[in-house]
Amino acid sequence: MLDFIGTIIVTAAMVVNINAVVSSLQVPRGERIAAALVVGLWVGLAAASAASGLFTVSRPFPHIGLFVVFPLVATAALAALSPGWRTALLGLPTPLLVGLNVSRIFGVFFLLLAAAGRLSGPFPYSAGWGDIIVGVLALPALWLAVRPSQRGQSLLAAWNLFGALDLVVAVALGVASAQGSPLQVFDAAPGSTAVQMLPWSFIPAVLVPFYLIVHAILFAQLRQAGRVDARARLAARAAQVHG
Repeated sequence: MLDFIGTIIVTAAMVVNINAVVSSLQVPRGERIAAALVVGLWVGLAAASAASGLFTVSRPFPHIGLFVVFPLVATAALAALSPGWRTALLGLPTPLLVGLNVSRIFGVFFLLLAAAGRLSGPFPYSAGWGDIIVGVLALPALWLAVRPSQRGQSLLAAWNLFGALDLVVAVALGVASAQGSPLQVFDAAPGSTAVQMLPWSFIPAVLVPFYLIVHAILFAQLRQAGRVDARARLAARAAQVHG
């Protein structure tokens, strides 16, 4: 039953989040369709890899790690090489990017899997409670994003940093808990085995890189907004001096 409910929730999270971002990109329609196709193929590849048992292979390194890293590298390369896509990514609505994190409250599934004996070690508790906190705090963060202010920008940046670090720590603990991995630190079975199999494998293979990309875009947007505010303050001071 847990897997059945998890399949519904994880699939819905992928569909809603990815569709919301792709449909909001200010690029030509053909490029949006191409982006949706690429993401769809990526999700299919993640499903096939999990079903074939590839994600359970941990030597010479946990293979599922490639699915975490590759989307980050590909998105960074796209932003660096294409000014149009860089502008489109930075132009995504900040409230949308913040609001999508509300679905991370379903990190409660990590705790349920731990209670069922399917995850062990510090991994499920760090990933579960971290996601729940980020998801709950996404609501006041969304309010700050809708009503921008200098104080609000600082709080939003703090929330964004916490959300990104939560994912990084979860990935690190997941790798350190992977059974048979040369990077394994926590020996208590089953470790992070459950997230190497469907439907839970979609979390590290699709949702984790998605949210890391979202946090990276938010970092860039907040930095850009900070520069604009700084220039505006300097201009105001200069006007006062000359006035």
